Amino acid sequence: MPVVRVRQHVNPLSQKYQQPVEPPDWSQVYADLAQPLHLDIGCGRGVFLLEMARVEPAWNFLGLEIREPLVQQALQWRDEAALANLHYIFCNASNSLEPILRSLPPASLQRVSIQFPDPRFKKRHQKRRVVQPGMVAILAKYLTVGGGVFLQSDVEAVAVEMGDRFQEHPAFQRQSAEWLSHNPLPVATEREQSTLSRNEPVFRALFTKV
Repeated sequence: MPVVRVRQHVNPLSQKYQQPVEPPDWSQVYADLAQPLHLDIGCGRGVFLLEMARVEPAWNFLGLEIREPLVQQALQWRDEAALANLHYIFCNASNSLEPILRSLPPASLQRVSIQFPDPRFKKRHQKRRVVQPGMVAILAKYLTVGGGVFLQSDVEAVAVEMGDRFQEHPAFQRQSAEWLSHNPLPVATEREQSTLSRNEPVFRALFTKV
């Protein structure tokens, strides 16, 4: 697949990204709107979801990404693959997540993944990290009971912070006190494959809505 070159880091707090996205007409997006939905927040190039949509045709998949060129390319790949259970939206998840989830059929959101988010190493930039208490509260509101949230990062401090944010919310229960040794999903992201190929650790956690 050709690579679209974009800036690796985007400031979600800049004025450019403060307008929430207008959700699409979902009946025009998915062939079967009754299927359960897997949401991937910060989907990057969208390759993970492209493969997931092929592997699990009985699910619908939605990727949110703040870098517009990546979304445009991902939508093109989706169309070329003729996948009617996959969609991507260019947006800032911090202000667009709730309007998107509110517009979906009730109880459709059954699985969420947040994988290898931008670590924002500088202390003054950590408020830009994607997993904030407000996002956790929104996911708690719309995720079905028994639904799962899968988190992973190759930066332990980021994985710990994400896990702590979900653990602090009473709606979520961590499935293991230890890091998961394996990815419970049938597809690995490009970043996960690259990290493991270098024999470096991946820090994974799974939470269930209770």
